[in-house]
Amino acid sequence: MKHFFTKLLLVGLFPLAAYGQTIVSTTPENKKAILEEFTGIYCVYCPEGHAIAEQILSQNPGNAFAINIHQGGYAAPSGGDPDFRTPWGNAIAGQTGLIGYPAATVNRHVFPGKSQGASGTTAMNRNNWKSAALEIIGTPSYLNMAVEASIDIDTRLLTVHVEAYYTGTSPESTNLLNVALLQNNTKGPQTGGGQGSNYNHMRRLVDLITGQWGETISTTSAGSFIDKTYTYTIPANYNGIPAILPDMEIVVFMTETHQEIISGNGTFPALLGLEYQHDAGIMEISNVDRTCTNEIAPTVTIQNNGENTITEMDIEYKINGEAHVYNWTGSLSSLHTVTIDLPEVTFNLQSNNDLNIKILNGDQNPANDAMSMEFLSAPDAETNNLVLTINTDNKGVQTRWIIKNSANQTIKQGNGYGNNQTYEIDIELPGNDCYSLRILDTGNDGGASISLADGNGNVLIESDGNYGGGFTKAFSKGALGVNDQQTVELSVYPNPTSGIVNLVSGRNIDNVNVYDVSGRLVKTVNKISSDKTVLDLSSLSSGTYILKIQTGKNVVTKKVIIK
Repeated sequence: MKHFFTKLLLVGLFPLAAYGQTIVSTTPENKKAILEEFTGIYCVYCPEGHAIAEQILSQNPGNAFAINIHQGGYAAPSGGDPDFRTPWGNAIAGQTGLIGYPAATVNRHVFPGKSQGASGTTAMNRNNWKSAALEIIGTPSYLNMAVEASIDIDTRLLTVHVEAYYTGTSPESTNLLNVALLQNNTKGPQTGGGQGSNYNHMRRLVDLITGQWGETISTTSAGSFIDKTYTYTIPANYNGIPAILPDMEIVVFMTETHQEIISGNGTFPALLGLEYQHDAGIMEISNVDRTCTNEIAPTVTIQNNGENTITEMDIEYKINGEAHVYNWTGSLSSLHTVTIDLPEVTFNLQSNNDLNIKILNGDQNPANDAMSMEFLSAPDAETNNLVLTINTDNKGVQTRWIIKNSANQTIKQGNGYGNNQTYEIDIELPGNDCYSLRILDTGNDGGASISLADGNGNVLIESDGNYGGGFTKAFSKGALGVNDQQTVELSVYPNPTSGIVNLVSGRNIDNVNVYDVSGRLVKTVNKISSDKTVLDLSSLSSGTYILKIQTGKNVVTKKVIIK
């Protein structure tokens, strides 16, 4: 396995007590832009504001920093929605003159002609943020600031070391030093943005470590050097929302009064107490439902338990001993997880199947590099005649069901049932195949209890009704039988294809039916009587198609993509 790691873009990888040199520059610099954005969770246009803020940061790395302050009516939660507000937001917003959301200030400075409300106020509409930030970044500053921080993951102790150096004299005899703690990557509701309750809230202000308006600094003349260290224990949650240590961010700034930010800086705290620099661990393999197909696309969740960011992993997954390797690339920072959908592969279906996943060549901690699970083949009906028993609740009209074959064709379906009734529905399967039963509850709160049995009384699928919006379960009738399937080897290539497909089997191929994704039969090739053939699909449109390939008593299903 190739493991490529990049150091976290953090400072302070060693305990802060070991600091022995100045981190702030004594050479005059321009100001850093500090954008304070006022937002909420029911704000239609706030995602547009967030996008503008992110663009400012990405185009001015190290020179612009953002603080998202959830405040006002759009931030007040209803029902079970999260409360992202803090005790500090209303006072900060109160001095801005904002009249709508989203609004933002840049360095709490008044930009003539850009005020959202009354002339001379600091709040601005989103179309003015970028130009205001660029103006600040282009302005010389009489103050430089630097910050480094760390979090002990065992004690949750945050240590923030701030330095400031006055290259000129402040017009105020006292200034105010502020340390803001932010949290990133919090999923939650947002009216705008089209992501529903899965919106990613970034740079949320969760606390002001130095209080509402900061710590008073009384030496503000040219040549003054300020050196402050703050310690703060991060709680388990803020307003019931988990405080995730690797998602924390620090922004520091100095103000002349409660208004007019002189300059600032920011950092992501280093995480102390991790045992390894390089440690990727498998957290979970998603459950594999019972299946009657010979295709599988496993899903695995991996956590980075080390200090360094992981950018590449080779992941091996074995199904019943047959190995496949997937090379994942991306950026997985310390203590974060990623859920990976591994590519679909074919395998030999057995009654009991083994899935083993491993991060190849490990790292510094091989103990968590592998995980395995078992999954079963779908139940097989002994007869073509089935009985579907439905016991409705007091909302019978919400219950619907559909049975489809492996080509996605509907065999039978039903709906429109009465309340608190029992229905026994006879179903005749057309032949050997892999089938699925889909149960739907339009109320999304579960409903009728379900039982599907064959003519000999063998129960194939059942549910007590506790299934929310519904479920889909597979079952088979003779086709793709476990024992026979192990002896059928069939290759389809190239796939994807421009139209010509080669079929090579260990047995004679009798016929091939081609279906589109809607289940419509689009092509049939009969009486092949050979273990190999060339299938011409060039007349079909680009897309995904399902091949049902008859080899003796077996029907093998394959997917093919036409480019």
